[in-house]
Amino acid sequence: MSAGPQVSPVTTGYPATVPGAIRVLLVVDMDLLRDALVTLLSDQHDMEVVADLKCDDNVVPIATRIRPDVAVIDVDQPCTRGLTMVPELRARLPRTQVVALAAAKPPGLVQRALTAEVLGLVDKNASAARLIAAIRGAARGSQVVDVNLAVAALAAGPNPFTPRELQVLRLAADGASGPEIASRLSLSKGTVRNYLSKVMSKTCARTRIDAIRIVREAGWL
Repeated sequence: MSAGPQVSPVTTGYPATVPGAIRVLLVVDMDLLRDALVTLLSDQHDMEVVADLKCDDNVVPIATRIRPDVAVIDVDQPCTRGLTMVPELRARLPRTQVVALAAAKPPGLVQRALTAEVLGLVDKNASAARLIAAIRGAARGSQVVDVNLAVAALAAGPNPFTPRELQVLRLAADGASGPEIASRLSLSKGTVRNYLSKVMSKTCARTRIDAIRIVREAGWL
């Protein structure tokens, strides 16, 4: 199993840099899946895994240093940590293309992935050949989106929550109190209560905890 951030071919045992190879960064929380993908991609003649990380590692700083051609990110993570890092990664490294791994459910998460500037969106149940093709396509600037994921995104409908409502709810989900949320977002306590009330109304939730659960299960948080 991987042990923390791995960024050097010498310390990880990856082969020496192959001229012209697609430099791939893997960001996957599950050790078994991540190790399997390292083996799979390292066996490709035109690919080189330059780092394999978990979502809670310093992904963006490491990526900024090693500048991969393609980042393969499992966005189907607890609290969608993989997805939330995509905008920052794209802003810091516009030449690094992102291929997201996702499941068809929750559909809200799939829809968010499609709007997060990922060039590839691959079903986690797809074949290894499908992922390899998506990585090669992304390296060329071609978009690859699995049809079933596109259908799931369409079925999700529009996001019913505003960015500010989700921002407030995300802080609440992290355990912040109303006054803490107000302070961190420079809002009044009453405004924070109004946002949380609107979310509860939209989800028909009885409590804030129920609202967080419902929004998470739908893939919007």
